Amino acid sequence: MYSEDDFIQLSAIQHFVFCQRQCALIHVERVWIENMFTAEGRVMHDKAHEERAEKRKDAIIERGMSIKSYKLGLSGKSDVVEFYKDKNGVERVFPIEYKRGKPKNGNCDKIQLCAQALCVEEMTGLFVATGAIFYGKTRRRLDVSFDEILRRETISAVRELRSFLDLAETPKAVYGKKCEMCSLVDICMPKIVEYGLSVEYYLKKEIGEL
Repeated sequence: MYSEDDFIQLSAIQHFVFCQRQCALIHVERVWIENMFTAEGRVMHDKAHEERAEKRKDAIIERGMSIKSYKLGLSGKSDVVEFYKDKNGVERVFPIEYKRGKPKNGNCDKIQLCAQALCVEEMTGLFVATGAIFYGKTRRRLDVSFDEILRRETISAVRELRSFLDLAETPKAVYGKKCEMCSLVDICMPKIVEYGLSVEYYLKKEIGEL
């Protein structure tokens, strides 16, 4: 069990699995730069949180619900959590995460949502079997099953993240296609770090002088 002083932000899990350098810049060095993509994502989350609760037939929809887990040492807010009863009268919980872009390679978004599910399970005592991620760019919902494989991967990621943050070291950049959409690309400068380019060469290349 962890105390609230030791809680880690739920968003840090997605950052860590997506890019450890990004995670360190945000959660160790406390660096944050907003760009068009992050601004659009923030607007989506703000809209999701506008109404605190809503009733629809037999369902209760909670928006911006504060969630936490003392077992994992996590806290944050969910975009949407639906509480309802299935056709057999069994209480069910269905968390939904909103993302601005489109599905990514890897499981970073699924792991973030699974961590939310684990928090809700601990808080409510209800088993959370499935959830969904809504992607703004594709306007489609990706259903996610919280099976044992994803649960183990999520718990392992949380443990690795905690050790990573305790170490408090920012890893070297590794340039990839995903870097171009990152709001921290101008601070991270992954091409310079990975390829050993001079700042002058990098700037000239970026503005098309070479």
